[in-house]
Amino acid sequence: MPRLTDEERAEMLPALEGWALVEGRDAIHKTFVFGDFNEAFGWMTRVAIAAEKRNHHPEWSNTYRRVEVTLTTHAAKGLTRNDVELAQDMDRFAAGMSQRR
Repeated sequence: MPRLTDEERAEMLPALEGWALVEGRDAIHKTFVFGDFNEAFGWMTRVAIAAEKRNHHPEWSNTYRRVEVTLTTHAAKGLTRNDVELAQDMDRFAAGMSQRR
């Protein structure tokens, strides 16, 4: 999958609420904060299933109710549509939970 063009970046990235570019990398990052560990882990499980179907996996870490996520496509050495689509999935799954940011 090719990296995002400048036009695609200008269109897609601003629409990702709460996601920020990572300094020094062609990647995006977001912190998700849930009500408790169970909610965080449940969300991660949903994301893991979606990521596996896409064969596109996030860089992430979990501490209690907080999940730190970085998305980039290593094979493309930067951001692709896969990253944007997985970010959209993550946001949609989180919106269905009692998430606090």
